[in-house]
Amino acid sequence: MHIHILGICGTFMGGLAALAKSSGHRVTGCDTSVYPPMSLQLEKLGIELIEDYDPAQINLQPDLYVIGNAVSRGNPLMEAILDRDLPYTSGPQWLRENILREKWVLAVAGTHGKTTTTSMLAWILEYGGLDPGFLIGGVAQNFELSARLTISPFFVIEADEYDTAFFDKRSKFVHYHPRTAILNNLEYDHADIFPDLASIETQFHHLVRTVPSSGLIVANGTEESLKRVLGRGCWTPVEWFGNDEGWHIDGNADICFGEGKEGRLSWDLVGEHNRSNALAAIAAARHCGVPPKVSLDALSRFRNVKRRMELRGIAGGIAIYDDFAHHPTAISKTLSGFREIAQGNRIIAVLEPRSNTMKMGVMKDRLAQSLESANLVFCYDKDLGWDVKSALSPLGARARVCSDLEQLVDSIATESRPGDHVIVMSNGSFGGIHEKLLAALQPKAG
Repeated sequence: MHIHILGICGTFMGGLAALAKSSGHRVTGCDTSVYPPMSLQLEKLGIELIEDYDPAQINLQPDLYVIGNAVSRGNPLMEAILDRDLPYTSGPQWLRENILREKWVLAVAGTHGKTTTTSMLAWILEYGGLDPGFLIGGVAQNFELSARLTISPFFVIEADEYDTAFFDKRSKFVHYHPRTAILNNLEYDHADIFPDLASIETQFHHLVRTVPSSGLIVANGTEESLKRVLGRGCWTPVEWFGNDEGWHIDGNADICFGEGKEGRLSWDLVGEHNRSNALAAIAAARHCGVPPKVSLDALSRFRNVKRRMELRGIAGGIAIYDDFAHHPTAISKTLSGFREIAQGNRIIAVLEPRSNTMKMGVMKDRLAQSLESANLVFCYDKDLGWDVKSALSPLGARARVCSDLEQLVDSIATESRPGDHVIVMSNGSFGGIHEKLLAALQPKAG
C-alpha cells in the first residue's frame, strides 16, 4: 500500500512513517518547512518528502492519506482530498489498525514525563530480552531512534492526550487500546483545545475504559486528579506508585512495593520527577514479566532522552543544557532536580514560552514561582500577547526579559561566569540559541 502522510515531520507522524516503512508500505509525505532532525531520519529510510501542501500532490495517487493533527480545514491539499472524496484517516487510527491491533500495548499517559517514562519502559523491556517495538515522542538515546517495529508482541507507546485530528477531537490515546497503561500525572494543559481540567479528566477516563480487565493500570497515587478519573469507574486492576501502599522509594534509592523492598536504584538521573517516572516504568515492566531487579539493572544503564537536560556543550567553564520543559510544573521540577547536582554553582534559566498554552498566557501567574530555584532568569517574549515582565516581577532583579534573540544571547553571555549552568527550556528549536550561546561564550575560555 502507498500512504501519503500530511504533517510528516512532527515527532509522532515521523515515527509513524518509519513504522509504516518497516511494515513494507510505500511511504511519502509532506510538511511545511520540511526540517531536521526528522527530515534527515526519514530521508535515510528512503521516504520521499515534499515541501508544503500543494494540491497537485493528489497526482501521487496514494491508496490512503494519513492526516496529522497539525493539518486543519483550509489546508489546500486537505481541501483537494475532501473535494474528491479520497480515502483518508488519522495517524492514531492508522496506527491502531495496522500496527497495534495484534500487540500487547504499553501506553504511557500524563501531563509530564511521558517521553522519559516511555523511553525508560522500552529500554527495560529491551534489557529484559523482550525486544519491544516502540513509538516515542523524542529520540531515546539507548536506541538512537524514536520508533521501531519488531516481531515481539510488546509495543511501548507515548500516549498523548492532545486531539487526534481536525475530524476526530478525541485524545490520541483512546485509539491505542493498551493492556498496560501508565497514568503518570494529570494537570491542566493544552488550553487551546481543553477549557478546563475536568475536560481532560474525561479524556483520561475514556482511556481507562479501553483497558481490559486482564490488564493493569499503573497510576500516580499523589495525584488527586487521577483518583477522580479512576473514581468515575475502573474495571482493571490498579497499582499505585508514589504512596506507601504501592510502589515507592524508601529514602532516595530503595525501591519498595508495599512493605517489600525490591532493590536499589542507582543511576545518573536527578530529581524526584525522574524517580517517580522510574517507579511507573518498573511497575509496568513487571506486568510483562520483567522482575524489578532486572528493571533496576536496566535503569542503571539508562541514557535519558535527547532534549531532557541534555548537555549541549561547555564554553569558558559555562555549561549549556537543552531541556524540553515548557509547563510551570515541568520547569519547576527540572530546576529543583538540577539543584541536586549544581553543587552550589549558579543556575541560569533561559525560557521560551512557546507552547500554545504558554502563548495564551494561561499559566502566567505560576511562571515566577516555577523559576524560583534559578539564580538568574532570562525570558524570550517575542510574539507573546501578555506582559511577561509583570508575570516575572516577583523574581525582582533576577529576571530579564528580551524580545530580540541576539540581544538575549549577548545578555546571557555578559551575565554568566565560569561554573554557571545555563538551562535552556523550550519545546522548539529556540532559534539555535544553544549554538549561539556556545559561540558567544567561547572568548571567555582560558
